Amino acid sequence: MAYHAGIENSKYLVLMEAGLGDDHSVWFNNNIADFCAEKYETVIYDRAGYGKSTLAETNRSIPVLSDDLGKVIEKYSKGRKVILIGHSLGGLIIRDYAIKNPQKVAGMLFVDPSHEKYNEPTKEQVKQIVEVFSKNFGANHGATQEAAFLQNDFEYMFTLGPLPNVPVVVLTSMKEDAGNKEADQANHKTRQDWYDAHETLKTGITDFTHVKTLKAGHYIMIEDPEFFKDNFKVLTGKIHQ
Repeated sequence: MAYHAGIENSKYLVLMEAGLGDDHSVWFNNNIADFCAEKYETVIYDRAGYGKSTLAETNRSIPVLSDDLGKVIEKYSKGRKVILIGHSLGGLIIRDYAIKNPQKVAGMLFVDPSHEKYNEPTKEQVKQIVEVFSKNFGANHGATQEAAFLQNDFEYMFTLGPLPNVPVVVLTSMKEDAGNKEADQANHKTRQDWYDAHETLKTGITDFTHVKTLKAGHYIMIEDPEFFKDNFKVLTGKIHQ
């Protein structure tokens, strides 16, 4: 189920990809989607098994989620290039899509994206995550189904090449809050490891901007919306040069 708003037939289409466990409504916080829609036709949507979307009968691995993303883009792009925004697991999805469809991408904004050089869940950790989502949302919810593939997904991401050479902006949370400390502990990593993993996204990119924040935790766009908005403007300014 997709929702779109903004200036119809704007030069570029904006597509916002949420993280694991979040439906399209995460982008309504602090008018984030509305801000993007002020100048661009903007699409947010529920992946299969979230919100009003039915659960697909296929597996919910990154290649499948990327293919689903492609179908949404195809429906709304009308041949336009897309500006991709991805938060957390959504960062993996837009990476996979962009690498496979470089000619369709105008630019990318990563919001504290998951990354295989940091995220290394064990089978036991994946099992625990699945159990939590199953308890909270149900066994057939999209988040539960996606979580089951996390270990395979991060292994898969290592097989991908670099991003297409388009403007890329990456936002990284370096805040030492409870959520980030828990993530660092679970992955036996540090905030610097998180930053360094994100930095590797610059491979092959001529116009790469990497900005860190100590003010916001993992949900950067919610905790510091102005930081998100400012960097969205940075990205679109580069695209329109």
